Amino acid sequence: MPDPMPLRGGLEFSTRYAASTDAAPAFVEGEVFGTDYGANGYTTVDDADDLIARLDIGPADRLLDLGAGCGWPGLYMADRTGCRLVSFDLPEEGLQRAQLRGRLDEVVGFEGAVRGDGRALPFRRQSFTTAVHADVLC
Repeated sequence: MPDPMPLRGGLEFSTRYAASTDAAPAFVEGEVFGTDYGANGYTTVDDADDLIARLDIGPADRLLDLGAGCGWPGLYMADRTGCRLVSFDLPEEGLQRAQLRGRLDEVVGFEGAVRGDGRALPFRRQSFTTAVHADVLC
């Protein structure tokens, strides 16, 4: 029986990550959303701060960012709160950018990026205190 929901992590998302490094999208992202991650979603800095407050996360917590892409807003949240973070997504291009951004920003709690399908998470139960999935269900 064919899979009713084929994976959509190929060329469609890869080209979005390539385009987000151009000057025009980067300028728009900075002006509208207040970030410079090369994100291709709609989460603003205010939205990310609201997630931090609602989740009430801190250094004792471990956050899973589902559909993390290039790391926004998970890396920002980890940097602001001191929580530990794992970025999880399917497009490798986005995760490579998240890894680089985590190193460049010296996000202490960033444990790394894991590539995989959100329908079959490769983590043990209760590995995370909470999860965030900004823009992934759009």
